[in-house]
Order: sequence, then structure tokens, then C-alpha cells
Amino acid sequence: MRHRPQPVAAWLARAAACLASSAWLAVAAPASAATLHDPASLATDVLAIIDARLALMPDVAAAKWATGQAVADPAREALVIRAAGERAATLGLARGPVEALFELQVGLAREAQASLHARWRREGTGPAGSVPSLADDLRPRIDRQTTELLLAMYLAAPTLPATDLAALAAAQLPATRWSDADRGRLVATLASIRLEAPRSPARARAAGVLRIGTPADYAPFALARDGRLDGSDVELAERLAAALGLRPVFMQTRWGSMVDDLEADRFDLAVGGVSVTDARRLRAAFSLPTAHGGKTAVGRCADRARFGHLEDIDREGVRVVENAGGTNESFARRHLGHAALRIHPDNRTVMDELVAGRADVMFTDDTEIALVAHQQRGLCRLLGELYDPTDKAFLLPHDGRWNGEVDAWLTTATAAGLPAELLDRHLTH
Repeated sequence: MRHRPQPVAAWLARAAACLASSAWLAVAAPASAATLHDPASLATDVLAIIDARLALMPDVAAAKWATGQAVADPAREALVIRAAGERAATLGLARGPVEALFELQVGLAREAQASLHARWRREGTGPAGSVPSLADDLRPRIDRQTTELLLAMYLAAPTLPATDLAALAAAQLPATRWSDADRGRLVATLASIRLEAPRSPARARAAGVLRIGTPADYAPFALARDGRLDGSDVELAERLAAALGLRPVFMQTRWGSMVDDLEADRFDLAVGGVSVTDARRLRAAFSLPTAHGGKTAVGRCADRARFGHLEDIDREGVRVVENAGGTNESFARRHLGHAALRIHPDNRTVMDELVAGRADVMFTDDTEIALVAHQQRGLCRLLGELYDPTDKAFLLPHDGRWNGEVDAWLTTATAAGLPAELLDRHLTH
């Protein structure tokens, strides 16, 4: 079952509550049930906060009506827009598009309030029920929404231009508050939001979050299942984030696009059983090793006598299955000339092909095979040999800005036995 990404708005609100008005402070939190976020879920959070802001305008209109204040306040509106741009710049967001977005929101808010005031004058009535305080209630809530929105845009910015914002806005922004034209203006403005400051630990601290990419399909390192993200690398990355005073946010990536996504600034580092390879080193860096291993073969226990050596597998009629885009597929393509190779689209279900008899062998890391043999009756390691021995590590940007801080923490963590302890626990639980 494909897990449903959970919105980040709830913890964004908690983070916002800890932000001082004069500075953006890193928010540390104990590890909790991690969830995985994709571009659509991140964009959905942005839209939800924007809509929640507009939904407050009837209360704002009522508060101004009760105190005789005019709807328009050009000086305050200009201040709100300018302050949003300044705060966005501390996160590395391009200031111009953010100010354009807040100018649009201010304009929509003004129109909504003016429409209500005009109706109340026309009907000779006024707002019904109790009226909240503009100064004590509504403006503090709007200020918190501003903080939440800037943090949400920081997370979503790298993927907003490629996300189907029009479809999300049509589904999420109700017609009672949004016309088709206003949705179109909002979508066009959001598509220009971007990060322009270089990725760095300083920028991450300004946002208070560590963005962590993972394919989340490779137990025992990282696996998304039933709405939760679990694994030794997940816990290790959470401990790293806590040590840095940051909140971990896990981003969906895929093995075939992981380095591309890292280069596109979709996350600060990647985890999940990432093998150190020469091909990846050409475009990225690696932390100190977090685990060691190599490739071997897994299949049905009943076939151990049949497949005792690599040569026994590379034969006509043998069906090999691999997940797409990673080192397993690369290994199989390099070593097989006669066996039939099939690429399975989902690494979370690839072992089912062996159990069901639709494939005979899979090449993967010995660590994964140890977990499979522990959890899956009928599947066993087939080969005694270990091929392509390699390290697992955190994938880092090529510019080296993160290496010092990550490696300093890993040195201490490794000396204390933490990576090995977490891996062992996730292999046997």
C-alpha cells in the first residue's frame, strides 16, 4: 500500500511558536514517528496556509467594522509585504516572488473585507455574533501564518515549478473564497517562488530544518510503510538533526534521480542505505561510512543447491529480478550475459516476485538479505561470496559545506557504536 504523505503544517505551527519575532531560531525536537513528504504534499501545505489566511478575513472585516477602521491601510500593508520579503531572504528564498505573493494575498484580503463592509452597509446590519480583537487575536494569528507560510515555501520551493499547482488549487481552494481568476493568479505567483541562496548549514539553521532525501524502499535502512518511515538510517539522520539543533524533514526521492534531486537542492543530504560508488562521487560527496557490505544473491531456500555460484545464476532460463535505478540493477547488468533480467518498479515489493515464483534470484546487499532471511520464511542467501564490497554513507552535496558538521557528529556517534547498534536493532526487530 502506498503511504499517504502527512502534512507538515502541524509541526510548522509548533516551530513557528518557538520563533522569536526578531530572529529565526532552530527548533530541536525528540525523534518521533517520521513521515515522508513528496512535492504534492509540500505544495498542499503551502496552499492550505494561504487559504487559512483568507478564511480569517470575515473576522478581520468584523473587527474593523466594530471599531470603525477603514478596510485599506496602505502603510501597514506595505510594511507586511516588505517584512515578509526580508524574512524570506533569511531563508534563502528569492525576495521578489515572495513579496509578489504577499502583495496578492493582501489584495485578496482587502477585496474580501471590502465586499463584506459594502454588504453590511447596504443591508444596514453588521457582523453577527461576537467579534474577535484585531490586535490581540487576529493579527497574532496572521503573523503566525506568515511564519508557517515562509517555512512551508522554503521546503516546497525546489519542486513548486514542476508541481501541478493548478490541479491542487482547483481541488483545495473552495469556490466560496476563490474565483477561477484568483486561483490562476495564485498559481502563477507560486510557480516563481525559488531558493536563490546557496545551500549551507547556515541556511538550514535559519529555517530550523534539515531536509533529508530518501527513496524509503530499502529496509533495514529506510522504509515507508503504513504511513510511517522507519529504519536505521532514518533514526541516525534524526539523531544528527537533533545534534545540529534542527528538525528532520524527510523528502521522497528515487534511486535513479537521487543525485539529480540533490543537485537541484531538493534536500540537504540523502540517506537510506546509499552505497558509495565512483559514479556518485563524480557529482556528490559522501560522509564517513555508516555501514559496510557488498552484493550477493537471494532466492528461495529450496534453490540453494541449484545456485551455489555466480556462474550457476548466469544461465539461460534463470530469471533475475532487480529494483530500478540503483546499484543492484547496475551489478546485475555487469555480471549477467545469459540469465533473463527483469526490472521491478517498486523495491518494497520486489522480494514478493521470488516468493511467488515469478523470479528466481535477486542481487542485493548482504545487509538486506540478512533482514529478508530473518523476516521472510522461504528466502535465503544463495551465495557465500560477497561481491563489490562497499560502504554505506550519507550522500552529501559536492560543494563540501555539509561534510565537516556531518562527519564530526558521525565520528562521535561511530565511536559510541550508534550506527551499528541501530542497524542491528532494525535487522532483528
